[in-house]
Amino acid sequence: MTVLAAGLALLAAGLFAVSTVAQQRSAATVPDERARGLGLIRVLIGRPRWWAGVIGDGGGYLVQAAALGFGSLLLVQPLLVTTLLFALPLGAAWAGRTLTRTDWVWAALLAVSLAVFVVSGDPTDGVDRAPVRDWLPAGAVLAGLFLVCVVAAARTSGVTRAVLLAAATALAYGVAAALTKGVVGQLDEGLVAFLASWEVYVLVAVSVAGTVLQQSAFQAGELGASLPTMIVGEPVVAVVLGAVVLQEELRADGAEWALIVLLVVVMVVATTALARSSARTTAMPRPAPA
Repeated sequence: MTVLAAGLALLAAGLFAVSTVAQQRSAATVPDERARGLGLIRVLIGRPRWWAGVIGDGGGYLVQAAALGFGSLLLVQPLLVTTLLFALPLGAAWAGRTLTRTDWVWAALLAVSLAVFVVSGDPTDGVDRAPVRDWLPAGAVLAGLFLVCVVAAARTSGVTRAVLLAAATALAYGVAAALTKGVVGQLDEGLVAFLASWEVYVLVAVSVAGTVLQQSAFQAGELGASLPTMIVGEPVVAVVLGAVVLQEELRADGAEWALIVLLVVVMVVATTALARSSARTTAMPRPAPA
């Protein structure tokens, strides 16, 4: 099951890469005066390239859900960071640019560190669902952080706004990933049980919020600010919820923990470097003020 979950996670990462590149290039050209609130979405729905991104996003989520049905958040979410490994060459080809030797070095480091992390950490499955009381402490903290990011973003502009919106997006999508495990599990219980599950409705709410905020972050500032925050933040939130709420854990002891910490540091640094490079590669000129 672990191999199947890992394979599905990598397939989801490829689909998310197509989505990311397409949506970034669509949202970046929307002028600021047309991007506040739902105005951005109204502009984007008329653009075929954005719809290609939506289809990629939807397909990626379905495959991600299948991966979470077979594996833990501690396994699937870190592997989704490989979205960058797909997005970087795709964005470069789309923009007619070539990747640097440094890009390939960071890509190799990320791939190797992810592989060693999965083998050495040996992530275990926890529970698919947790009672509401187990969600409340973590949920309250995340909801507070989410509101702070959204309110602060509404009062700023440029790079600061992009980073804050990206952080809110990461929080929403990280929660969505954790909730997806419970929703997938409910599918086996029948339609009535599925519709009676509170996770379904919260999942819809955070997914919609995440989608709107993601497009706003893409539009608000340079992608070098928003993309690293999203790519690093989402799996961090999901993994924390997997450990704290869903009782997942890594089977490691002694020196293995030191190795895991080192691997996590390498993954974060490599992911941030690749995200910034991807942002430069796929960037389009900002529209001139009217």
